[in-house]
Amino acid sequence: MERILTTEEAPLKHGTVGCVAADAMGRLAAATSTGGISKQLQGRVGDSPIIGAGTWAKDGVVAISCTGDGEAFIQGAVAHDVFARMAYGGQDVASAATDTFAAECDRRGSTDGLIAVTGNRQVFLCHNSAMMFAAFTEGHDVDTWI
Repeated sequence: MERILTTEEAPLKHGTVGCVAADAMGRLAAATSTGGISKQLQGRVGDSPIIGAGTWAKDGVVAISCTGDGEAFIQGAVAHDVFARMAYGGQDVASAATDTFAAECDRRGSTDGLIAVTGNRQVFLCHNSAMMFAAFTEGHDVDTWI
């Protein structure tokens, strides 16, 4: 720990693990766990524990889990904004996520990603990073994305 804090090395980023799920009745759930970033101010709270920032789920609409620069998710309430664009603006998940990223993440210069599943079990992956790993199952089939 001392070596990390006293060197000029860039902050170490650790992986976020996010999960979204939909059952046959359209009930949705989302969870996000961050690995964090080293060299942050003491007491800093990331986006993962803030509902609406990096995690959101509303039955019948969408479940979202985000990864990336937490400040952009907090400032833009990104997960909730995707939901609101769908629920109140009538957008589909692809348009809602893409528009939210342009409005809240891209303009802040942050590097981010999200995975979402809708009430009808449509899965969508959105990211402005070089790559993002994701997987989902439907029945016995497993699809992976890089």
